[in-house]
Amino acid sequence: MTFSYRRSVEELELVASKFWPQELARQEAELSIIPKLLETQEDFISILRVPVASIEGIFDIVNTSTVPSNLFLKHLVVLADFGGEMLQRINKQFHSLFPDGSLSYLWLVNGETEERVYTFKSLPLGTLNNDKLGLSGRKLLEAQRLSSLHQDIIALLILGGASVNEELANVLTKCEISEYIGQPDKLDKFIRQRYIWVSRITGGSQSNNLGQLAQQFVRTYLEEHLGIPDVEYKPNGHVPGVRHTDEEDKRETTFDLVISKGGKYVAIEVSFQVTTNSVIERKSGQAQARYDQVHAKGYKIAYVLDGAGNFQRESALRTICAFSDCTVAFSQAELEVLCQFIREYFTEG
Repeated sequence: MTFSYRRSVEELELVASKFWPQELARQEAELSIIPKLLETQEDFISILRVPVASIEGIFDIVNTSTVPSNLFLKHLVVLADFGGEMLQRINKQFHSLFPDGSLSYLWLVNGETEERVYTFKSLPLGTLNNDKLGLSGRKLLEAQRLSSLHQDIIALLILGGASVNEELANVLTKCEISEYIGQPDKLDKFIRQRYIWVSRITGGSQSNNLGQLAQQFVRTYLEEHLGIPDVEYKPNGHVPGVRHTDEEDKRETTFDLVISKGGKYVAIEVSFQVTTNSVIERKSGQAQARYDQVHAKGYKIAYVLDGAGNFQRESALRTICAFSDCTVAFSQAELEVLCQFIREYFTEG
């Protein structure tokens, strides 16, 4: 009996992963810090709930808390929406903004506003970037102890909007967290509202990160396991002669991955959605036109489909399965099925 590479939805679901494989989840964690921020949100808030006499009191609490200083700083950066570009700008203009190397600020103590002074210890630097602060990529997953540079940036983000210098306060108006320190109700409301906003902003980028990782994983697996020399791999690639079918839009169609050898092409689309969304519907709507054009040129099209969210869109999956030469789920065993399909196509005739 000849093996059928064109799977039904039921056949595909039997071998599907449904949820992100651990290896991919680890890689995604290195790209997206938002889950880590949400996980440590309560610990972060607890640090700011404590009424202290000055910013140095915050440093003392951070030093003894379970939240690493670079992660605490990342929370502040996100809350203030004051990222690397703005910090670089402040660093470059440091002497004009802080001519005596200090920041005079207003601080609430026992219901009374008092003036305090913070003297910078490490700023300015020749170059200030996220790597030096431990805020980028993998560095953020490595716990760092509180440094004098961390203290300077924490002070800037917490105290900037409370500067007694009105002009400086306007420049640092987003750095308003000092207004809520020691006031649990106001602090909780402020932070949670900000994180609702942050989650909405980053949700799409996180999903995009995961999608890109899935595509990269498929490409890497094929490169390492296909076992055929002189194969060309093109992410976001094109298949000769396959274009959009819209009368006003005749651009070349872009596929998640296109691999080719000796005039033969395989277009591969990858979709892994844990939560349901419209991406699979879009791919479904394009499936027949893409299949017809690809086949008219004598080429092949394959899909890697997985994730609980995709299987909730059964009608869309059925359409894709009907217009696919090879449909596999997202696992090493399933990607080996895709390899075998490509080997047979590239070596036939």
